[in-house]
Amino acid sequence: MAYKETYEKWLSSPALSAEEKAELESIKNDEKEIESRFFGPLEFGTAGLRGTMCVGLHQMNRHVVAHATQAFAEVVKAEGPEACEKGVVVICDCRNHSQEFAETAAAILAANGIKVKLFDELRPTPEVSFAVRYYGAQAGINVTASHNPREYNGYKVYWSDGAQLPPVHADVVAAKMRELDIFDDVKTMDLEEAKAKGLVTILGAETDEAFLEQVMGQVIDRASVAKIADTFGIVYTPFHGAGHKLIPEALKRLGMKNVYCVPEQMVIDGDFPTVKSPNPENPEGFYLAVDLAKEHGCDLIVGSDPDADRVGVMVKNSAGDYVVLSGNQTGILLEDYAIQARKRAGILPENTYTNTTIVSSLMADKVAEANGVKCARTFTGFKFLGEKKDKLEKSGEGKVIYSFEESCGYMFGDYVRDKDAVTAIVVVVEMAAYYATQGKTLYDALQDCYAKYGFYAEKTLNLVMPGLDGMSKMAAIMSKLHAEPLTEVAGTKVTVQKDYLAGTAKCTKCGKVDEMELKDSNVVAYDLEDGTTFIIRPSGTEPKIKVYILTSGESKAECDAKIAKYDAYAPSIKDLG
Repeated sequence: MAYKETYEKWLSSPALSAEEKAELESIKNDEKEIESRFFGPLEFGTAGLRGTMCVGLHQMNRHVVAHATQAFAEVVKAEGPEACEKGVVVICDCRNHSQEFAETAAAILAANGIKVKLFDELRPTPEVSFAVRYYGAQAGINVTASHNPREYNGYKVYWSDGAQLPPVHADVVAAKMRELDIFDDVKTMDLEEAKAKGLVTILGAETDEAFLEQVMGQVIDRASVAKIADTFGIVYTPFHGAGHKLIPEALKRLGMKNVYCVPEQMVIDGDFPTVKSPNPENPEGFYLAVDLAKEHGCDLIVGSDPDADRVGVMVKNSAGDYVVLSGNQTGILLEDYAIQARKRAGILPENTYTNTTIVSSLMADKVAEANGVKCARTFTGFKFLGEKKDKLEKSGEGKVIYSFEESCGYMFGDYVRDKDAVTAIVVVVEMAAYYATQGKTLYDALQDCYAKYGFYAEKTLNLVMPGLDGMSKMAAIMSKLHAEPLTEVAGTKVTVQKDYLAGTAKCTKCGKVDEMELKDSNVVAYDLEDGTTFIIRPSGTEPKIKVYILTSGESKAECDAKIAKYDAYAPSIKDLG
């Protein structure tokens, strides 16, 4: 059906409210806007759905959520009556319409005879992963767009292991969405009726307690925390989101006595009024936290994104200024600490592994190797990191003590299979406490890591390509890179061309082609003559191509020079389209 016909179908549907129809009427003379909203469905990928919130087939709204949920219900029902009885955990974050979308999903699942455990209000993303595992549920749904701008919302689906939906099931959901009519084939029922019939039960504080018990079980060095608890100051911000209750509570249980929460950002608000973007990777979002830290003379600033799965960290540098640690830098500090703390406590497992992704710092391998630990790499996303952890541990090959990705995501323990800002912040504070007892800040600890393991640097660039034209251009760029791999980058020869769609690595000198363990992902990577790795991949959630520069050198200056060189080159990738 052409986009104009789809628009007319929506406009005439009795499923739309008067307000929704008025919104569609308002764009009737805007052909470009109609096309952008109705040219095709919002694609259901391995991360679920994500898009801007407005009325339309290619947008996030209650009808698209209902359609996806009906398709997902068919997948759950196909697993049999036991799966329906195990049910689905449903959770949401602070975003506009998140609660509405979560309740819509719960009502549709119930109408399909699937039992639902619905949280009473917003919760951190890791708690849905925890709850799926803790209650033995068949699946989970999380209404969130993580750290995206305020216009976005999303719909993430989890399977029985607590990790995001595996591709085989995601493909089936997508296929079901193509089969089912978005209005006529969706079953629903009144939510209160579903509760009365026992199809929907409400989760609350009891689940928080069970989750926090596991979080606090990750603490190794309480003695160091106790030594500095009276004097060490911390500022925390949830960026208006779901970490506002559990993270301050976890820090209290850790024993920290001087925790200052940014009052303006403790207010739950899906418009994120105090920040341009609620992304803890962006330093500008921390301006209120820095002011509060200066006021109280604090040692550390930590923040979580709106769904509390990512962590941002600011520390004092040698000049006493607050500086942001990159996701890679925090990840390396935590990797080193996770190993060293367990060594000191005599609890480092045999055959220890850490996990990271192909786009994370090259330093992760060095830290692991230097400590007799193995570092495994996966594609980007905790679905893959969780799968790798399960595979290594179920096979008896090794025990994974820690997983991270460069975009400020960290995972500890065995109770979640996703990024977890609650646990990560507790461990960051414990780590900071340990170094404080040594008279060091986390900035000092990072410099010690460089001195011990060598100098490394990383940078991620976002080549934004919005709209339909942007999508076409992104596809053309990636298609060309797969067909015609680069032979040099910024004048530096490529030594190995890696195509993660085909799963091949080609030596440019000898022409030999090897198969790689990882394949079937739209990513290309180039190992360069100077030891740099240059990676290109389209974002799975936003209209942009991401370029990753990973390098090492004999000094910080050498690393910085390499980053600058490839940073200047990266925008030319756009010209390939």
